[in-house]
Amino acid sequence: MPISQHQLAAAVLASDHIVDRRTIAAFLADAATQPAPNPFPNTSVGAVRQVWQQRVVEFQSFGIQVAGLACLLTSLSGMSVDEPLAQEILRAGQHTTNVFSHADSSRIVGAVLYGKPGFALPALPVPRSLHRTSSRRTRVPAGQLDLFADAGV
Repeated sequence: MPISQHQLAAAVLASDHIVDRRTIAAFLADAATQPAPNPFPNTSVGAVRQVWQQRVVEFQSFGIQVAGLACLLTSLSGMSVDEPLAQEILRAGQHTTNVFSHADSSRIVGAVLYGKPGFALPALPVPRSLHRTSSRRTRVPAGQLDLFADAGV
């Protein structure tokens, strides 16, 4: 792994385009999480897009909980299919995370955390060492817009 787990977790946490970045970063930073066999450390946007679009259906049909997948697919949609990517795979227990970055840098394209069927995603606190100190602002999440509230659905 060319980047340490702590650096990888910090890079994911700094990736504002990943909605579930805190959960994924906490998983990456956890002592139980270890690098896993990685048959394709060098890949491409097209290959990643194809694999993970198929996994959407697989995860839905098996009831697998997932974090970060929608953000990954959104990021990939605006990229050239032949653009090179680097992949890191890490595991702990029943959970796996795949992190994709630009091949020429540690800039994160996306990250996906998932478990085996019937296992909830881990609820890990973000270690203090990963908290961003450069910004003191706290982002307040926007509420969900309920389009069917008045329709009686």
